[in-house]
Amino acid sequence: MKIEWLGHACFLLTSDSGVKVLTDPFDEKVGYPPPAVETDVVTVSHQHFDHNATHLLPGHPVVVEGAGEHAAAGVAIRGVGVFHDPDRGAKRGPNTVFIIGMDGLNVCHLGDLGHPLSAEQAAEIGRVDVLCVPVGGFYTIDAKTAHAVVEQLKPAVILPMHYKYDTKVDLPIAPVDDFLQYYPGAERQKFLTLEKDSLPAEPRVVVLELKS
Repeated sequence: MKIEWLGHACFLLTSDSGVKVLTDPFDEKVGYPPPAVETDVVTVSHQHFDHNATHLLPGHPVVVEGAGEHAAAGVAIRGVGVFHDPDRGAKRGPNTVFIIGMDGLNVCHLGDLGHPLSAEQAAEIGRVDVLCVPVGGFYTIDAKTAHAVVEQLKPAVILPMHYKYDTKVDLPIAPVDDFLQYYPGAERQKFLTLEKDSLPAEPRVVVLELKS
């Protein structure tokens, strides 16, 4: 599997057979160039402009939303309902955590998770090999809570997201550095390739560069 970061909470997952899944596409108001990539499937964690701009994508990808079991383009995707804020959605509404099964790996995308996970929610999410976790705070969990969620879900690979990348991103969120204080050995990579049989024994934090 190949994983690329297109900015904010948007990742492009490409399976060994070439199937593509895109997560949480955004529009131009975020500050990054909106993703304009061909994809077979797109997941939308919630209905905010920085996560649901499926109308800007070329082609006709299958859009996956909400909790429950989904299947598209041969990919099994499971949604777990959580909230965008600590008040059970009263401030910012619901959010869906997606567990994307691809090439024998479980990629968990937390969307705009806005609260610590309960033990029941963590159990419902289940095994996580790769975790895409928001770390910028304000709209989502902050670096400290993100670290606690990582400790709870115990992924092999951690990909931080939803942080201030540069001055073009006009959102009141923190940079990734706050989160990286917990992980001094974090790597920076252009993209990530993973195989089920070669996952690291110790947690590996990778900060992906913005896909050009």
